[in-house]
Amino acid sequence: MSIGIIGAGQIGSAFARALAKNSIGATIANSRGPETLGEFVKELSPSITAGTIAGAASADIVLVAVPWSQLPKALAGLPDWNGRIVIDANNPIEAPLFQPAELNGRLSTEIFTDLVPGARVVKAFNHLQPHLISGDPRAEGGNRVLFYSGDDPRAKAEVGALIGRLRHRPRSRLRRRQARAVPRRAAPRAQPGEIRLTSRHQTKGSAGDQVSGC
Repeated sequence: MSIGIIGAGQIGSAFARALAKNSIGATIANSRGPETLGEFVKELSPSITAGTIAGAASADIVLVAVPWSQLPKALAGLPDWNGRIVIDANNPIEAPLFQPAELNGRLSTEIFTDLVPGARVVKAFNHLQPHLISGDPRAEGGNRVLFYSGDDPRAKAEVGALIGRLRHRPRSRLRRRQARAVPRRAAPRAQPGEIRLTSRHQTKGSAGDQVSGC
């Protein structure tokens, strides 16, 4: 199984670091070309290599982490994805203003999916701060939970397995179609004793799992 990363910003770089720590190979690419990533991949050698966007996009699993407004340009001109798995690690908000983008009533992953025709999209790695993705997943006697969601069960299973290889605890969430049916103001209610909010915007599962929001 080959892995590509499109976007060498904070999330893409953190994902690459997590892969390298677990001796999992990947090709990372940015808009400026592989020569600009020399120092970064030298640090993570031999697991992580630099390549072109087209090269990274040819992998079996491709994580995309690009500023929201730059996604159309970053993904333009790539061949059909032919059923390969694309991890949507993006949020419709970006620095410096951190104002949510106008989605016109759609889910952000619906918009993203339109940009990767033929891909099996799984949403993941978008709810943790970068240092939590690349850092030690152990927390308070358990392993940090990493949520993922998507409509294709086999694609979700492969992404869940990858999350497990990174030693996070994978936790599947609603499918996209189910998420659309949930009113935006009606957040899912935790079961008693299962999830507990803390003053640091973190939740702790009953089995010692740690969930950290960004």
